[in-house]
Amino acid sequence: MSSDDFLRLDLQLCFSLYAASRAMVQAYTPLLEELGLTYPQYLVMLVLWETDGMTVKGLGEKLYLDSGTLTPLLKRLETLGLVRRERSTEDARSVRVSLTPRGRTMRRKAECIPEAILRRTGLTLEELGKLREAIQRLFTKVSE
Repeated sequence: MSSDDFLRLDLQLCFSLYAASRAMVQAYTPLLEELGLTYPQYLVMLVLWETDGMTVKGLGEKLYLDSGTLTPLLKRLETLGLVRRERSTEDARSVRVSLTPRGRTMRRKAECIPEAILRRTGLTLEELGKLREAIQRLFTKVSE
């Protein structure tokens, strides 16, 4: 590879990741529309289905989002009746986010999404696992 090749768009890892990320979000969109969720809202719900009652700070750390980005998402989810936010009685600066009964029920409706996405990728579970591990290693290295 010559030094001229280093600046070719099709050889840029960052562009491949960006394009793949956009395509994945687009694949999720019709599935999430049935639930009335955007992709970022779905990510919040995934975290809460895994660990209900997290603090806003904990959600932000898990999703790599700052409070300025996360707060509007949570307000919208609260408006939809899926979560409730409550200030901690021990620390007024801390806000805990919990699923409502409707938010917990939505989990059952969302259970088909991962399988639909897996089919859409055309990858096997093993291939998907290896790809996810490689991307996580890349994220860790680049984040250092």
